Amino acid sequence: MLSTRSSFVLCALLLVACGPSVRNNGGDDVDPNAPCEPGAVADCYSGQEGTEGVGPCKGGMRTCEAGGTWSQCIGEVQPSQELCGDSVDNNCNGTIDEDVDADGDGVTTCGGDCCDSTECSLPGAVNPGAFDAPGNSVDDDCNGVVDDSQAICDQNLATGTMNGMDYAKAIDLCQTATMTEKKWGVISATLTLADGTGVPATKAQSIRPKFGTGVLPKGGTKMALFSTGAAAGMGDTNPAYQDFQSGGGLNGNGTQSAFPSDFYTANGNKLPNAPGCPAPTGTNAMDPTMLTLTIRVPTNAKAFKIATNFFSSEFPEYVCSPYNDFFVVLLDSVYNGPNPNPMDKNLAFYQPMGSMQKYPVGVNLAYGDTGLFTQCMNGGTGCGIGGVAGTINTCMATTQLAGTGLDAAESRCGSNTMQGGGTGWLETSGNVNPGEIIKLRIAIWDTSDRNLDSVAIVDGFQWLVDASQPGTVIFRQ
Repeated sequence: MLSTRSSFVLCALLLVACGPSVRNNGGDDVDPNAPCEPGAVADCYSGQEGTEGVGPCKGGMRTCEAGGTWSQCIGEVQPSQELCGDSVDNNCNGTIDEDVDADGDGVTTCGGDCCDSTECSLPGAVNPGAFDAPGNSVDDDCNGVVDDSQAICDQNLATGTMNGMDYAKAIDLCQTATMTEKKWGVISATLTLADGTGVPATKAQSIRPKFGTGVLPKGGTKMALFSTGAAAGMGDTNPAYQDFQSGGGLNGNGTQSAFPSDFYTANGNKLPNAPGCPAPTGTNAMDPTMLTLTIRVPTNAKAFKIATNFFSSEFPEYVCSPYNDFFVVLLDSVYNGPNPNPMDKNLAFYQPMGSMQKYPVGVNLAYGDTGLFTQCMNGGTGCGIGGVAGTINTCMATTQLAGTGLDAAESRCGSNTMQGGGTGWLETSGNVNPGEIIKLRIAIWDTSDRNLDSVAIVDGFQWLVDASQPGTVIFRQ
C-alpha cells in the first residue's frame, strides 16, 4: 500500500490521472459529465486521490441543475502549494511544511516549486525559475496564474536614457534577477562602445514608440534604436534627428573603438562579408554603440528570438562595397546541442536554405537578391566608389521608410530611388541551456569610414521552449 505522500509523488512524476472524483451520497462515483436528474445532490472532490480529509482539504457538494447537468463542486478545498512556515499541510499530503524536491529540478517546496507541492503535468519544467510559456495551460512559473500574458514594462522609459536596464525593458526583457537568485531575469545591462569599453555618444541610441511613421513596436509600447549617427527619425528629439547622408551624416556620432575581440578573432582578424563583396578596410569600429545584457535563462527555455530591423543610407549606391555598416547580435552560451550557435557568436546572419553562404545582416543583404532587404525601391545598386554593380528585385514596399528621412527622393545608380532602404522586420534566434547565465551583445558600427549612417531597431524578445535554427530570417508572427 502506497502512503499518501508516495501516491502523490507517483501521480506527479508519472503524470497519472489521480482525480477528479465525484461521489453520490451512497459513496459511489458518478460521472460529472453524464446527464442527471434535476435537483439531485452529490458529494464531490476534485483533488488527487488520497488527499481528501488530509490537512485542510475537504469535499464539497454539487447539484443537478435544471438542464440535467451537474453544477461545479461547491465548498471543496483542494491541495495548494505548500506555504512553508505557516504550520498548515497546504498540499494535503500528510506532512506539514515539508521542504522537498520531488521532481528533481533543483527547486524545493519552500523555494516556491508548485510542482513539488501539488499534482503537476510537467515535473522538472515547472518552478519559479521558469517563464510562463504561452498556450500550454500550465502555470510554468508557479505564480498562481496559468498562461499569464507577457509583461509590459516599457511604457514610461525616457527616450534618451543612457541606462542599460531601460534598453533591456525596451526590448521586452522585463524581469530582473541577481547572480544568487534562482529565478530568470536580466542580471546586468550596460551601454558601451563595440569593444566593451567607454561610453557611446548620447545620440547613438534611443527608446521610441515609432521610427518615422511606418515602424511600430513588435512588443510592448516602445522599441530600442541603435545608430551610427543619431537614433532618430524626422521630427524626433532627445536625441534630435540628424540627416543620414549630409551634415552630421558625414561625421557619424564621433566615437570609435576596437571591434569585439572574440568576434573579430573568430573570423581570422577580419570582418565577415557578403559573398562576392569587397572586404571592409580599417581596424576600428567607427561610431559604435553596444548594449550588453547578462541574463539567467529560464529553467524551461531552450532558445530565444528577437525582432530586428536594419535601415541604411548606404542603399543603393554602396551595396556590396567596403562601406557596410555592421550590426551584430553576439551570444555567449555553453549550448552544444543540435543546431549549434555560430562559432563567431553572431546570430545576425542569413544563410539561404541548402547553401553554405552566409550574409551578415546589413546593407549587403541587398546584393544577390537574398530576399531579406525589402523596404526599398528596385533598381540598380553598387554604383558608388568601391561598389560592385548589381540590381535588386526583392523590394516590396517603402512604407517603413516613411517619415524616417530615408524616404527623401534621390536619383542614384541610374534610377529614381530614395535616400536609403531597409530590411523590414527580421527574426533573430539563438539556442541556450535552461538555467544558464548568458551574455547577449547587440551592437552597430560603421566600417571603412564615418560617412552615411544606419539604424538598427530591436524589440519583442521572447523565450522559446524548443531549440531553434540560429540565425536571422524574415519575421514570423
